[in-house]
This record gives sequence, structure tokens and C-alpha cells, in this order.
Amino acid sequence: MDFLKKLFNAFNKHRPQPLEPGLATAAPAPTTTDTNDTAAPFDLSPAEQANQALRDASAASLDRHWQTVGTCETDVLGYMISPSLMGGPDWPSTRQAFRIVRRPHSLLLATEGLSDPFDGVEGDDLGNGFEMELFIETPDIPAHAQGPVGDVAPFVNSWTFELLRHVANTVAEAGGITHQLAQHGVLSLELPGFSQSHAMSEQLPAHFATEDDCVGVLLGGPAPDFPTRLEDMPLSPVSLVPLVLITAAELEFVRQGGRAAREDLVSRLNAAGLGHVVRLERASVV
Repeated sequence: MDFLKKLFNAFNKHRPQPLEPGLATAAPAPTTTDTNDTAAPFDLSPAEQANQALRDASAASLDRHWQTVGTCETDVLGYMISPSLMGGPDWPSTRQAFRIVRRPHSLLLATEGLSDPFDGVEGDDLGNGFEMELFIETPDIPAHAQGPVGDVAPFVNSWTFELLRHVANTVAEAGGITHQLAQHGVLSLELPGFSQSHAMSEQLPAHFATEDDCVGVLLGGPAPDFPTRLEDMPLSPVSLVPLVLITAAELEFVRQGGRAAREDLVSRLNAAGLGHVVRLERASVV
């Protein structure tokens, strides 16, 4: 059994819950936020000001890196009220955001906040959150679910946002996955309840959904064409972890073969010239 599936079951004691109907709006509705927005110092205690300074430095490091990958939107997708304050999964801080990076032939969506310093933690235990951020890259987002330069709001209606947000919350519930990636290499994750999703069920071709109503992803590979290790974060290094959607046939291949199959699948995706980029009209490589 796949490691993350075991991990999920350890938390829930049962099969993971299906994707909620209206996943893209089940939490407080996402809104756009300027990446330069910060709380006014007089609103914060000295400890909170120190944490905010570290958070700002972390965000600046991420921004510098993503600017080398493509053209970053100034605004991110975020929330007026953090989902963690309304019963949702806890990220390291209350900031749960998603960045859009425009590349010459694709669009990249990345989490922004999984590597924030932990709220309310001081001293030796303080680090850059889960020491990771997730990203997904694809050229295949429908026109109605992507905005022109300067407009990120339509992306909340894309399969990429729905998938990334769901996986990010799963990772947050697990307390991050950097140790698992170091121990097991590329991981896989199954998401049940595909037919109950909104954008994903409408926008993904049928060959990505299994007969038992799941979709599968790889986490941690194939590696992208840019560095994924940020050593200049203020508290601890951070890894950028690719999220790669796989077909139903590839998921079944992984189900049967475990780690060896995951590694083989990564090799096949690279050999086919696909790498980490998700192309919806591609054929299975198994």
C-alpha cells in the first residue's frame, strides 16, 4: 500500500473522505490579495511583529525564486478569513494562499504558506513551517478558468486550483511530507470522490478517473527544469514539491507495484518528454 494512503488512514482510521461538493468554495470563498500586503506593526505584539518579519522574509525568498521561473502575478489567491479558523486544516500560519506563475508555454500554480514560520512557536522549534510548498504546472487550463495578466480570480474555477488546494490540505493534515519524501522517494496519493468534485470532474478527461472514482497524483517527481531547493529561507531550507496528475491506468500501475512502480513511472514520464508538466490530452505511459 502506498505510504501516503497509509498515512491518511492513520489519521482518519477509515478511507479518506471524498472530495466535497463545491470543493473550490467549501472553505471561505477565495479572494485576491497583494503579495506585499502585511499587517500594520501597531496591530501586533512584539512577538507577533517578529513572526511577521520572518513571514515577510520567507515570502520575499519565495517571490525571488519564482521570479526566476516565470512571470509572477502580484496578487495571490487567498482568503479574507483563514479556513483554519473555521474548522479547516491547520497550515503553519493562518495564511493559506496560492500563487500564479506564468511561463512561456504553461501556467504554474503554487501554494504560498506551507513554509510560513509557525504561529505561536518560538526558540529552537521555530522553522520554516512544513519546509515545503507544492506546485503544479500545465498548459491545459480552460480559457474561462484563467485570467489575463493581472487577473488571478478566474483561476479558482480551474481543476488545477481545486486539485492543488485539496492536496495541500491533505499535506497540512499530515504535518508536511518532507521526511516521507526523503525516506520513500516520490510518493503517490489517491483522491476518492472524483465525481463529486466541481472543476475537476468537469474539466479533466475521463481517462484520468478510475472505475472506483479516484484520481491519482505523484508528489516529488518528475523533477522540473528549475531548482526546487531554497537554501536562503530565513529559518530553514524549503523544498518545492511538484504535484503531477497521473492517468487511471498509471494509478493502477502504482497500486500494484508500489515504490518500484512509482520510480518506473517517473522514468517513463521523463522518457516520453512529459516530465512534471501535466498535459490532459496525453496517453498513458504504461
